[in-house]
Parts: sequence; structure tokens; C-alpha cells
Amino acid sequence: MKRARLFLLVVLGTALVACAGNEEERTEVQNITEAYEKAQLSVAGGNYGRGIQIFEAIQARFPFSDLSRQIQLELMYAYYKSGRREQAVEAADTFMRENPIHPRVDYALYIQGLAYFDNGPGLLERWFRKDTTKRPPTEIESAYSALRRLVERFPSSQYAPDAEQRMVYIKNRLAEYENHVADYYLRRGAYIAALNRAKAALEQFNGAEGNAQSLQIMAAAYENLGMTELADDTRKVLAENFPNES
Repeated sequence: MKRARLFLLVVLGTALVACAGNEEERTEVQNITEAYEKAQLSVAGGNYGRGIQIFEAIQARFPFSDLSRQIQLELMYAYYKSGRREQAVEAADTFMRENPIHPRVDYALYIQGLAYFDNGPGLLERWFRKDTTKRPPTEIESAYSALRRLVERFPSSQYAPDAEQRMVYIKNRLAEYENHVADYYLRRGAYIAALNRAKAALEQFNGAEGNAQSLQIMAAAYENLGMTELADDTRKVLAENFPNES
């Protein structure tokens, strides 16, 4: 909190209009500092709506200052925690577009990735245990893209380890979806489409838990296409790499 106050005093001291009197200037600095701290306390206490309201008001007062950049970071987190994930993504995008070399770009990418990542199944889907791996993984693909950019651009970031763990989960999720589609084609006799989809899943998501199923689908597709030699070769690869799945 002391660091936040010092930061505000420095920023606001240069942001206020030069024609203001000393006493008036000190009063405005104090008012904005107290408002900023109140917003931080609101967010820390889980009152995200109140914190967002105050941060947005301060940002409107100083739209082009260093303070505005700091509040963008505060807001994207508050939006994310309050469930306003589209606004969190938009705030992160705006921050990175306007501040491409800012030292907190890694944080913006992280929040953006989390916002996409947590946009998962809704309450009814969880309640009825609907298999969400059958849904097109649009949001999860966006999460993977943001987290991958974070890891590749900022490998030493404090957020990189968590991003990498989430990427493993996402890779498995995407592989499962591709296998679901490939199996759909297989069961309907569209063997070439099934083969191509399973092969793409194996190549794009190498190391995912669904690799064994991809090979099984490929072997079945080859068999149904009369390509017995390729089917046998695929089963050998399956047996060598996944002896319990062959």
C-alpha cells in the first residue's frame, strides 16, 4: 500500500494541470490517492464492482498518464475476477496494443489467457455432467494462443510456469476434440476425413493423452480403406508407444 501511495504521488504530481494552486493540487492528489487505495481494497476484499467503478472513474480523469496504464492493469484483473471476461480480454488487448514494450505485457497476456481459459462449461453443463470435449474449443484455442505467446516471449516471467501447466491441459483438451470429430467421421464411413483429422491431431498435439486414440482411429480408417499394410504399421506404432492401448 505504501508503494502504491508513493507511485500515485509521483504520477499525479506531474499529471495535474500546472495552473492549479499548490493547496488545490495537494488536495486533488490526496483525493485521487485515497480513491485509488479504496479501489484496491475493494478488489482485494472481493467487491470487484465497486473497485471497477472507482478505477474507471480515475482512468477517465487521467486517460493518457502513467497512472492510466497502471489502472488498465488493475482493471483487467478486476474484470477477470468479477466474471467480466470479455472486458478483461479487451482491456488486455488495449494495453498491449498501446504499450507493446511495457514491462507488464507478460501480465496482460497471462490475464488474457486466464480469461479465455476460465470461459469453460456453464452451470447446467457441469450439473448434468455434459461432455464438454464435444464442443468446438474456440475459447480454449484462444487461451492456448495467449499462454503460448507468454511462454515464448517471456520464458523467465513469473507467470510462465502456470501458463505451461495450463497449456498441457489445453493440449489434451484440443486433442480430445479432434479425436471426437475423427471418430464421428469414422462411424459414418467417411474414412478419409477420419484419417486426416486423427493424423492432424497426432501431429499438432504430440504428447497429448489422446495420441493413442488418434492412432487407433487411423488404423481403423486405413483398414476400412483397404490399406492393410498402413493399418498394420499404425498398430505397430500404437503397440510400441502405448502397449496398454493396443
